[in-house]
Amino acid sequence: MKFSSPNAFFADKKEVVEESFPGDIVGLHDTGSFRIGDTLTGGEKLSFKGIPSFSPEHFRYINNNDPLKAKQLAKGIDQLMDEGVAQLFTLEMNNRKIIGTVGALQYEVIQYRLEHEYGAKCTYEPLSMHKACWVEADEKSEEFKEFARLKQRFLARDKYNQLVFLADSSFTIHMTQEKFPNVKLHFISEFREN
Repeated sequence: MKFSSPNAFFADKKEVVEESFPGDIVGLHDTGSFRIGDTLTGGEKLSFKGIPSFSPEHFRYINNNDPLKAKQLAKGIDQLMDEGVAQLFTLEMNNRKIIGTVGALQYEVIQYRLEHEYGAKCTYEPLSMHKACWVEADEKSEEFKEFARLKQRFLARDKYNQLVFLADSSFTIHMTQEKFPNVKLHFISEFREN
């Protein structure tokens, strides 16, 4: 593969590399072809789980301040989420977007970058959630259908279209697991075995 100006990093120096070898870490200027954690191989079939997402500690609805900048906002959110700045959840019920972060300061960083790098302005609304729980269940089972019916207001999809239950308390998680034992709730996104 040929790339434009791949960089190798040595302490505080950066230089363009002409060739790389297995195990080398190279910085590539990406146009959306790669995600953090992707691996390039010379034909071998490799299977990695990827980098897991952990349940955020803060949640807020994100609102677009300028309907004429909807595309810029969507692009900015998508790219910032790819960088791992935060996590995006889309409610199944109404498609509202929720940003989940580890710290509250990240919301200011996202807001600043959206405005200055993408020309999009946003505001936030508080959302009182305790955990994002990735759901593992047989979606055709009656138990799952009942879970989905009762919890529909709290079901969302993450950036990779995985089903997520947004729980408002540890008590809710406990009661949900007790009532629906075959609906498994995970606090990280990479829970499936290869």
